[in-house]
Amino acid sequence: MAATAICGNDITSSCLYVSAFAIISAGKWAPVALLMVAAVLYLFRFIYGEVVGALPLNGGAYNALLNTTSKYRASMAACLTILSYMATAVLSAHHAMHYVFSLLPGHAGQPGLNGFHLMAATIGLLAVFMVLTIIGITESSRVAIGIFITHLSSLSLLLVVGIVYVLSNGLQLFWQNLQTPAPGGHGLLLALFFGFSAAMLGVSGFESSANFVEEQARGVFPKTLRNMWIAVMLINPLAALLALALVPVAEVETHKGALLSHMGNASGGAWLSWLISINAALVLSGAVLTSYVGVNGLVRRMTLDRCLPQFLLQINRRGTTHYIVIFFFLLTVSILLITRGKITTLATVYTLSFLSVMALFGVGNVLLKLRRAKLHRSTRAPWPVVLLGIVAVVAALVGNAIEKRDDLKVFLAYFVTAMAIITVMLARIAILKGCLFIVRRMSVLLYRFTGGLTQVIRNKITEINAQQVVFFTRGDNIANLNHAVLYVQRNEHTNRIKVVTVLASDEKGPSKLKKDIHFLDEAYPQIDIELVEVEGEFGPKLISELSQQWQIPVNFMFMGSPGDQFAYDLAELGGVRLII
Repeated sequence: MAATAICGNDITSSCLYVSAFAIISAGKWAPVALLMVAAVLYLFRFIYGEVVGALPLNGGAYNALLNTTSKYRASMAACLTILSYMATAVLSAHHAMHYVFSLLPGHAGQPGLNGFHLMAATIGLLAVFMVLTIIGITESSRVAIGIFITHLSSLSLLLVVGIVYVLSNGLQLFWQNLQTPAPGGHGLLLALFFGFSAAMLGVSGFESSANFVEEQARGVFPKTLRNMWIAVMLINPLAALLALALVPVAEVETHKGALLSHMGNASGGAWLSWLISINAALVLSGAVLTSYVGVNGLVRRMTLDRCLPQFLLQINRRGTTHYIVIFFFLLTVSILLITRGKITTLATVYTLSFLSVMALFGVGNVLLKLRRAKLHRSTRAPWPVVLLGIVAVVAALVGNAIEKRDDLKVFLAYFVTAMAIITVMLARIAILKGCLFIVRRMSVLLYRFTGGLTQVIRNKITEINAQQVVFFTRGDNIANLNHAVLYVQRNEHTNRIKVVTVLASDEKGPSKLKKDIHFLDEAYPQIDIELVEVEGEFGPKLISELSQQWQIPVNFMFMGSPGDQFAYDLAELGGVRLII
């Protein structure tokens, strides 16, 4: 229940604004577009189920690609996830303030809510949760359950009261809305295409369960996917259908910031409008906190993998990584100011980023099938399901990019900047060597000034390369060993590899393995390849002991893909990476 509540608060918070966006793009076809979205989400239940079942580790798409392809490609998914968290926080905070302002006399439904006071309130809410995260307050499962039950109860009450109101007062407005032409003069197919693209915002949060799978009990993850799908399938189309019966299509644009509150006022009166607004502010505020907690964990994982500067790992007296939280707050404020609080732009950035993450998750599923076929998994997504799911998400990406071309610039600006930082971090050895070359050339003329700098750069390269990595082997053939060395050479900054084989107390190591390691050590003179024979039983306990003994983090320990009979889940191994 707790896992469903945490994920459910995230994904069902989108129903507070997705109906408006779907109607703006598809008009009377919005409920159909939202049902199409539910169908795509049904496909991704199997895609996510297979990937997380085989790789039950936190990190979502980043973890999936990290264990099936290069670190750079995995970092691309991580950057998109961070951008998604940014847009989630800003859009949720902005909509929360919309609902709060809708309660004020003379403000309900007014376009002027996009002004200075609304942006100031949004920044204030983001700052409050920045402080709460820094001092160590995160999501409580009991609080999440309480918010989730309250949220579903409020939405159910709105639907019941709205349906009773419509049945009592007639369907005249609904029939009038059905007679209106599609937005932009589009025909049925284009209206559904653009409506489907906009309505995909309603599944944002579906990836949240994959980001904390290690904290869930065995068998819980598939249930969270099922429960989230049921919620999206029922709530979003019904809310859009009720909106068409209560609000003229032409007025939806005016009330897009707090549409459900306006629907409550139209059907039940001020009391229902207040209830929906208070509930919306509470749930959306919870989504802001979820973004802070989620991005904190993801950035910390990336920093541990040396994809980001190490100062981000500094911990304050309360045990939190405050630099990560502060930089995230500054990024959210920057995107709010750049977009000037324009909801459609924020929604576009949000949609493009999380749809890209979903597409990459589908790509991760394909790579898992091709490169990690031996991994045990409880769920297998058929090839047609995977390919159809990827095509549908890419189609939604294209639709949003076409319809919101101007907003696409904001998304690309942040994504390109983030990838540039990652590229510099992953290529810093080459950059430092380039600097060293320049310094050496200059030192002919300026030796007195550059001699000391040369030594500093050399020391820095030596310090980075000093990080040892471990590759566990059972006596693989030389081709697999060579593949492991090449992987380390291409993805890690190190010149020291420990090849570890675990033997029983009375077992003798394979003599061929020693010859192969000797051969590889000579074939790669720039890398020190050392064979270590360890007595014991391969498992989480031995991995932890070796990590402490050698001072090598577990995330710098690698192994080949285990077979179906492997005794442990990958989560139990503490983060050992699959590279073969």
